[in-house]
Amino acid sequence: MPTSPPEKGVIWEELFFDLAFVFALTQFSHMLHNDHSWAGIGGVLLLFVTIYWAWVGTTIYTDQRDVGNALDRAGVFALGLGSLLLALTVPGAFDGRGLLFVGVYLTMRILLAALALRTPGGWRSPVFRPYGSGLVAGPLQLAGGLLHGTTRMVLWSIAVLADLIGTSLTRRTLDKVRVRPLHYTHRYGLLIILVLGESIIQVGMVAVDEPLTLARLAAICLSYSLVCALWWVYFIYGVRAFRQAVDRSAQQADIRRSIMVYGHLLFSFAIITIAVGLSEVVTEPLKPLRAGEETVLFGGAALFLGTFAYTHWRIHRQIARRRVSASVLCLLLLPLAPLVPALAALAALFAVVAGVSVLEGMIMHRHPLIGERATEGEIGGDPGRADEGPVVRE
Repeated sequence: MPTSPPEKGVIWEELFFDLAFVFALTQFSHMLHNDHSWAGIGGVLLLFVTIYWAWVGTTIYTDQRDVGNALDRAGVFALGLGSLLLALTVPGAFDGRGLLFVGVYLTMRILLAALALRTPGGWRSPVFRPYGSGLVAGPLQLAGGLLHGTTRMVLWSIAVLADLIGTSLTRRTLDKVRVRPLHYTHRYGLLIILVLGESIIQVGMVAVDEPLTLARLAAICLSYSLVCALWWVYFIYGVRAFRQAVDRSAQQADIRRSIMVYGHLLFSFAIITIAVGLSEVVTEPLKPLRAGEETVLFGGAALFLGTFAYTHWRIHRQIARRRVSASVLCLLLLPLAPLVPALAALAALFAVVAGVSVLEGMIMHRHPLIGERATEGEIGGDPGRADEGPVVRE
């Protein structure tokens, strides 16, 4: 089995790159705010996967190389500029800015491929080979940018599927690549922090121009509490298990693909939809949620908890009954949400998400060998600090 490269911490260049990605997240929230329909959700998901794929490519590249030199550092900065330009084109991607959106994205992919070519082995390097899926996805995306309407969405959807399937077809190549477990999982943890932070920003942007009534203040506090509950679910019960799975798996590529890449795509998109729902609750806390608003709020929470159950099964091959039950309960509450004030619906959702965390905490406190916090052989010999957060090292 190939060994992982020496561990390293998240570096300043990566944190700077993430700043532009935050702006893209706000654009997706605005799009969902304007269109809660299934077509609107599907369109946002399609664009989000595209930008997310650029983030994933940058993450694997910075994990495999020491980017503390002028050329690589300039490359990361250029990729950050690409993220910023992509974010600017997102609102008009299905209209007049479609070709510009594709042009910026393909330029980022070409730049990533060129940087990856500098790894040992050149185009034969396992780090470079996964970028070959762009030979199929790229022309489809370009054709979609030149066309309009449904044809554009169909071509872009096929291109996204080609990229997703490409990671499975290049499985043998990816098996030769071992990432730095602590660095790699911290990068995805930072992604979740960014999306959670954007949720708080959405709530604040809505509330700042509205009267701070007692009901709205209660909605703000509950919204923040729900975001904290989501943080708790992920960082207390998940991130360490993800790092251990990446570190210990003989088939690390499968774990990276299923849990880190696909799983965090669903985690982050779920939080984006929840953020939109929270902003609607804060806008009119005493009125029932309108059609579509309950879908993004309760459906997003169900997706988040359901994805967590999936990652648990993928790591342990065990059904996470409490998480599955909580996800199903969110779906059962969905049709009931429009029948009560939005504030009451949010309180019920918070009770579900926080309740499952409290229940798991109680069980794991009584049975410390059960659950995902049981640790053996932590990196660095310090199980209490291994996953506290990203450490920038000189």
